[in-house]
Amino acid sequence: MNLANIYTSYLKTVRFMQIFGIIFSFFWKEMMLRTPWGRYKRRKQIKAQKQVYSTPERLRFTIERLGPTYVKFGQILADRPDVVAEHLRLELKMLQSKVEPFSNEMALRIIEEELRQPIEEVFDHFDKRCLAAASIGQVYQARLKDGSEVVVKVRRPKIDKKIKLDLYLLRIIAQKFAKTYPEMAAINIVGVVDEFAESIHKELDYYNEAANMLRFGTLFAQSEWVYIPKVYMEYTTRRVIVQEKIVGITPDSNDELMAAGLDPKAVASNGANVILSMIFRYGFFHADPHPGNMFIMRNNVVGLIDFGMVGVLRPRDMEFLANLSLGFARRNETSIADALITLCDIRYFDKRDDLIFRIHLLLQKSAHIPTDKLDFSKMAQDCINIITRFGLQIPGGIFMLIKALATIQKVAEHLDSQLPFTEMVKPYAKELLAKKYSPKKMANSLFDLLKSYGTLISNLPADVGEIIYKVKQGQIHHKVSFDDEAMFRRLVRNFGFQMGYAIMLVGLFIGSIILQVTKVDLPYSNFLIWISSALIFMAIIRWLFKKK
Repeated sequence: MNLANIYTSYLKTVRFMQIFGIIFSFFWKEMMLRTPWGRYKRRKQIKAQKQVYSTPERLRFTIERLGPTYVKFGQILADRPDVVAEHLRLELKMLQSKVEPFSNEMALRIIEEELRQPIEEVFDHFDKRCLAAASIGQVYQARLKDGSEVVVKVRRPKIDKKIKLDLYLLRIIAQKFAKTYPEMAAINIVGVVDEFAESIHKELDYYNEAANMLRFGTLFAQSEWVYIPKVYMEYTTRRVIVQEKIVGITPDSNDELMAAGLDPKAVASNGANVILSMIFRYGFFHADPHPGNMFIMRNNVVGLIDFGMVGVLRPRDMEFLANLSLGFARRNETSIADALITLCDIRYFDKRDDLIFRIHLLLQKSAHIPTDKLDFSKMAQDCINIITRFGLQIPGGIFMLIKALATIQKVAEHLDSQLPFTEMVKPYAKELLAKKYSPKKMANSLFDLLKSYGTLISNLPADVGEIIYKVKQGQIHHKVSFDDEAMFRRLVRNFGFQMGYAIMLVGLFIGSIILQVTKVDLPYSNFLIWISSALIFMAIIRWLFKKK
């Protein structure tokens, strides 16, 4: 074992001990609180009107102590009703990822290392005070030599190594959990951890964020609703990203917007249309459109920042959302249920009627509410909650989608309480389905289908010839496996006994007839005929009335 492996093992051990200590402290306190002394102390604190925290709150504090990796994982779990109970999800939503900034000197050193030249040679002015800090990086203001105002985001030192260690340990914990509780396989906790690992690795690499910005910039280059800041690729690396500074007002306060001569209702409409366009037209959307990632510019244009977390939808996901939207608008529980089943990639679902009934009950709760007043994101989340109770697995990207819709709906309705968000979704859903069933699309699908059948027919003689040849050569093998081998053995044994019994009875009956014909003087031949006939009759009756 070389020194690098020894050092890595040392780091894993140290980090594991830190995590173990924090988790052990949490469980020890929880255990003590459930003792008579703990309950007495709790009642005493309540009487003294002191702050008493619940178990979910204490769990949240513990996750925050574990560090940014676990905080981000907790935030993702907060949007996964298939993994976490509702009361825990509400608490996990309160996790804060804000952390203390690291030293400005270290940040400047990283920037110079990444750009391979002194700060003064790249920037005309660089404000060495940290503008904002987050779990992965922090931001500074600067001005390039050509006079462009920019923001510089720099990744925390050694954060990638720390996160890799945390992910390694987190996956071990998930595997142990899945092995200990196999009955919870539908949750697929290891898959959730792997999804999270892929997402956070992308956030660690600023090239991914730069690529997202360039793609959104191309998609919305002609849009009047949104502005995507320019990214300076010549000054961007895996640890540093330089992008255009956006000047505007965050959409937190209607009064501030109106004081600046902006229209909150137009801002709400523009913001909603931007995210809906991303989702329904491109299947590529900003996954965290909260007010902190928005700046409202002149003419009510929405400027977006922070593209580290984006969502990508498959055509099936987009079709699901369109059918779900129109199902809500038409109050059609069958189309909603079918959309959910299709999303889970299931062709036949034996509990479909039960699912339709559950959706029907959900729609009945809002039967007297006009369509334009429906809470679209909440109803979508309720449908996801229903389908997860049937043990079906939802694609991970859908949870990110629901979160993005809920966030932008909340922001938009804060600016305009009368905004008909559900009605705004309908045109996008109809446009998506119209494209899918357009004559051109249908013609292309038909052409592909005919091409597949043509290939099948042309290859059929050769395939059949190959199969026959392999059969003759004894090269065809078919492997059959059974989940429950003991049950299969019992089944084969019972079948063998029954077949033997049937052969014996039939043989006895035929033999007694032969004896009767050839040896008329045998006294027991009639007895054998009657006995065998009776036994055969009883076997037939038993078979007819046997429980299936």
